[in-house]
Amino acid sequence: MTGSVAGSPVPSGERTRWRNWAGNQRATVEAVHPASADEVAAVLTGAVASGRRVRPIGSGHSFTGIGRPEEVQLVCDELSGVESVTDDGLVTVGAGTPLHRLNAELARRGWSLTNLGDIDRQTVAGAVATGTHGTGARFGGLATQIRGLELVTPTGDVLTCDANRHPEIFSAARVGLGALGVVTRVTLQAEPAFALQAVEGPGTLTGALEDFDQLMTSTDHVEFYWFPHTDAILLKCNTRVPLEEGLDPLSRWRAVWDDEVLANVAFAGVIAAGRRVPALVPPLARFSARALSPRSWTDHSHRVFVSRRRVRFLEMEYAVPRAAATAVLSELRRAHVANDWREAFPVEVRLAARDDIPLSTASGRDSAYIAAHVPAGTDAGSWFATLEKIAGAVGGRPHWGKLHGLDAATLRERYPRFDEFAALRDRLDPSGVLSNAYLDRVLGPVCAAARER
Repeated sequence: MTGSVAGSPVPSGERTRWRNWAGNQRATVEAVHPASADEVAAVLTGAVASGRRVRPIGSGHSFTGIGRPEEVQLVCDELSGVESVTDDGLVTVGAGTPLHRLNAELARRGWSLTNLGDIDRQTVAGAVATGTHGTGARFGGLATQIRGLELVTPTGDVLTCDANRHPEIFSAARVGLGALGVVTRVTLQAEPAFALQAVEGPGTLTGALEDFDQLMTSTDHVEFYWFPHTDAILLKCNTRVPLEEGLDPLSRWRAVWDDEVLANVAFAGVIAAGRRVPALVPPLARFSARALSPRSWTDHSHRVFVSRRRVRFLEMEYAVPRAAATAVLSELRRAHVANDWREAFPVEVRLAARDDIPLSTASGRDSAYIAAHVPAGTDAGSWFATLEKIAGAVGGRPHWGKLHGLDAATLRERYPRFDEFAALRDRLDPSGVLSNAYLDRVLGPVCAAARER
């Protein structure tokens, strides 16, 4: 609910129920829907004056409590829309714009984003704040495509940040966790629209580990899914091609059969059967792996990058040094064989290039991403704990929006520029108005000295 004072939205006192996409984060809070940076500033300064905490939220696709509100929720749905696209591909959008709408609008205008994750339901600001990435050894995450942003601080300042204006804030706020201020506008560097030639088919984890580097760099964007209880993988290789070479999209029946019937409806049945009778999970995993069939097609890049995810799940993902990926995966497979786990979801493996963003999971190093999943509403138990332990042994960094158990003391050891980010947070949000329990854990509370200034 939204009230107003002198034209600016303020929490009305009425409460609303909120839950994230997976349903594991819930709250009943006051919600406000500002439509401009000035209205965001009014909400934040009002919260500072009243000693209340505010959390911005996009689509709620994070599994961690990063977006979970405690007192006031700042919903970014009215900060939406493509504002401009320049002749050289700089696209400025409202921070609450969903990626799927941005992708469609860019394609209509002849542009594409360089790289995308496999889910497009997130808002632009939410995706970059948590370090959303795609795959490709030569390509960084979504935040590396940012060229400017508008940030509203808890003091009510509206800052235009880029490489020349407030460069230290721009550097950190590209993956800012919503801890430095509220991002209200983002400028991204797009490129002329391109297509992806997709080739998918079965393989083996043994083969993938034997020649990991060559496999993962064999085309522009490579990823694979390992099916626990088997040696089988589904390998996806996408090659960038000019649109002028023509498209060869999947036929409608094949797209519906593969991506709706098999990947969602049938998989939902596998998950349901495994939850009722855990002993069925290993044979069902072997059946699922055998059901894989090769396919290839060429389509607009965003249509290939993105997959439909209708079966809800919980996820843990760790970024490890690329050179350590095979050792981590080998140890994870050994641990799985040695334990009586019942995971029906495959393990996803991707790459990303290093970047220079302080709290990016790829900051300063080429990275491999290893992600495990369990059905929503279930306990990941020792499966996630084992991945966390194995990844931690090589300095693994958890995705900020995906489940993990690390705190500020441990994360400080994993990020060389952690204290740089923390000091900037203390300066921009000295009262801790943008914090919540999750940020207090992973960043530490705003320092007492900052609160006294």
